[in-house]
Amino acid sequence: MPVQESRRARVTFGLIAGVARPLMNLLMAKRWERFDQLPTSGFIACPNHVTEIDPVVVGHALYSNGRLPRYLAKESLFDLPLVGWVLKATEQIPVTRSSASANRSLQQARALLDAGSVAVVYPEGTLTRDPDLWPMRGRTGAARLALQTHAPVVPIAHWGAQEVLPRYGKRLHVLPRKTVRVRVGDPVDLTDLYGKPITKTVLEEATDRIMHALAAGVGELRSERAPTQLWDPREHGQALQGRDFGGPAPAGGQGSSQ
Repeated sequence: MPVQESRRARVTFGLIAGVARPLMNLLMAKRWERFDQLPTSGFIACPNHVTEIDPVVVGHALYSNGRLPRYLAKESLFDLPLVGWVLKATEQIPVTRSSASANRSLQQARALLDAGSVAVVYPEGTLTRDPDLWPMRGRTGAARLALQTHAPVVPIAHWGAQEVLPRYGKRLHVLPRKTVRVRVGDPVDLTDLYGKPITKTVLEEATDRIMHALAAGVGELRSERAPTQLWDPREHGQALQGRDFGGPAPAGGQGSSQ
């Protein structure tokens, strides 16, 4: 189906891209893989999360391949003077904890997906706590959206951005020039879960499928086998929010590609 993007969104994205894309091209080389396999309809993109510049990297790749990314963003950001205007003009999706706002977020996401757009959901919910930067155990938001909308879930693995800005780093490492690879995976098969009550068990099953597909994609980029047991922060006494999350340090450094 043809993507039905509003003129306001297309123009605003174009203005932002006119500034951001040249900067990204200066910061890092890029390799985009299997983007010809993206669904032509609306879909839910699920990237791994290793550094704070991930959304720009993934957005750059999607936009340059003809798709406008919509992120689920904190509702409070929409009240900021300039940032809020950009978020609204590009039709990003506000999210809060209240049930009423959650329902509005779902309706907006559903409308964008029905129009052929891309909803980007980071299933981990925060930067990975895994010491070796593998995708960790996911949260259920992406799975819930997929089961409610039946939109395809596409894992988008990437690797290399953490060498430019290490996890929770404060300084860019531009030289020598790094290469980031972004790879599109096959849609995760959740069809057998459609129509079932969306219980905790069903959500966890769908989430596990998404996360293992994503980890496998990261493994292909790293030329390593992904762990069969994904890192669970709760088992290691790690906080799910904030920079000081505790737990063991990475074996090869937070910015290491191993």
